[in-house]
Order: sequence, then structure tokens, then C-alpha cells
Amino acid sequence: MIDVLIPTRGRPVELATTLAGLAAQTGVAYRLTISDQSDGDPSWETPSAWTVIRWLRRRGVPVDLHRHLPPRGMAEQRAFLLSCASAPAVLYLDDDVWLEPGVLARLHRALGELGCGVVGAAMQALGHAEDRRPHEVTSFAAWDGAVSPETLVKDGPGWDRWRLHNAANGLHLAESLDLDGPGRPTPSPESYVAYKVAWTAGCVLFDRAALVEAGGFEFWRDLPPDAHGEDVHSQQQVMARRGAAGILPSGAYHQESPTALPDRGVSAVDALPG
Repeated sequence: MIDVLIPTRGRPVELATTLAGLAAQTGVAYRLTISDQSDGDPSWETPSAWTVIRWLRRRGVPVDLHRHLPPRGMAEQRAFLLSCASAPAVLYLDDDVWLEPGVLARLHRALGELGCGVVGAAMQALGHAEDRRPHEVTSFAAWDGAVSPETLVKDGPGWDRWRLHNAANGLHLAESLDLDGPGRPTPSPESYVAYKVAWTAGCVLFDRAALVEAGGFEFWRDLPPDAHGEDVHSQQQVMARRGAAGILPSGAYHQESPTALPDRGVSAVDALPG
């Protein structure tokens, strides 16, 4: 069982698309929790979103909808969502990420097989499918055997792995490894390559116990509401204790909408102790 946790704010079109991708997932049971902080109507208040929500409920998928107000920042929003979860694994899925079929099962399989605390499917921007950046993927390194804990320091060894997830770099890496590509069938959940990351954005599966052990997102109280990078900090806390990996192919695609957080303050990585 997986708890799928979606924070959302003012993104009705994007959320409906995200839910459509989630509805196509098979091979693993999940429960869905959406926490909305929109200024007006909640993001799910569209005919398109309600169609998917009703379909999921008819298929036996529990769907919980929360209006979590007032907004106190993304870290607090994520902390609230975690408080709603009870499954052994929790997936934080951004409200502007579409998943191709099989991603949820592949992530769940990888988390169990790799035995680490967090596994991510970095979101890919198909608008950059022809934008190849070989200079940004030189840090790619597959995990050979068991995933081990790592402690990264900003701008230290391993930190430049964040560039692996720019644009469509993950898509091109998967093609180079013959895991994905034009004309190929949808990748199966059984086949993936695990690799070393600095962090992953958009679609991240945690071992819930490992996330709670690392403090979850309770550090929200130590951050201003406009802080960013809370997901980076939490992943790196888990990574230091239980290890982390990205997987290819990703199968998670950014909808390339404008950011819902245009005013960003301090980075949680800079503001909080490592």
C-alpha cells in the first residue's frame, strides 16, 4: 500500500491532468490524499477532476480531500500531508506531474528491492526532448549493488548531480541505456536502473518510517512561509540515514506550467542544519 500525497494550490487544469495519470497506475494498491491551499475554489473543483475522483472511488481507491488553510509554507503543507498517511510508503506527487502507466509500481518495486529510504522518478520536461545537454550528465553513476547512506554538503562532492534532472536529461539518459525511446513500448515496472542523486523533484517515494525517523517536515516551524527547498532538505536527511536513489526510466513528466511559487525566500538547505 502507498499513500499518494498531493499538495495543490490554484492549479485546476494541472491537477486534473495529474489525477488522470494517477488513475492509469496498476500493480500496487494506493490511497490518495489531496491538500488544497487555493485562494479561491479548490483545484479539484472542476468537472474533469471530479470525474477522475469519482472513478477512483468507484474502483475502491480511498480519496481524501482537505482544505488546509491558512497557508504556512510548503514545508508545513507537506508535514500536514504526512500526518494524514499511515501506509508503509508515501509518494509526494506534485500537482503538475503526469505519470505514464507503470511508474507507481516501478517505484514501489525499487524501494523494496533497493532497501533504501527514498526513491525518486525525476520529472522530465518533454518541451526539452531535443535539448541534449551532455555536459550536465557527466555525474551520472549507477548504483552497483546495495544503496548506501550518503551525506552531501552543498557544493561538495556529489552535489552537482542535481543537474541530472534539468530539462529532459533523465529522458536522454534512459534512451542511452536502452530503457526508453521513441517507438518503444511503455517501460515495464520490472526493468529499471538505480542511480545516485543529490535530490529528486516532483515524484518521490519515501519509506514512511525512514522519513519520520529523519524528522519528516517538522522543521517547517524553523522556516519562513516563503521558504523553498524543503523537499531537498528532507530527502537529504533520509539519504544520510538510509540512502537514496533515482530510477530510470522516470516516466514522470512535468506539465511545464508556470511555477505556483514565484516568490521564493530562503532555501531550507541554507537555513537549516545539515
